[in-house]
Amino acid sequence: MSKYEPLWKYIQENKPTILTFNTVEKVCGFPIDHSFLTFKKELETYGFKIGKISMKEKTVNVEKI
Repeated sequence: MSKYEPLWKYIQENKPTILTFNTVEKVCGFPIDHSFLTFKKELETYGFKIGKISMKEKTVNVEKI
């Protein structure tokens, strides 16, 4: 099981277009880190993909495939 699986399920159920880093931390139980770049490919099996990640605005764009 991936450490980001709770986030992928949250995205599948709620279909957000933008997530804040705070939301990711609340859903996962830990702050977003560099490993997110590796794990983000797993989201495609849930029908979504990660778009732009803004470090300045602390947001992650989510797109439906």
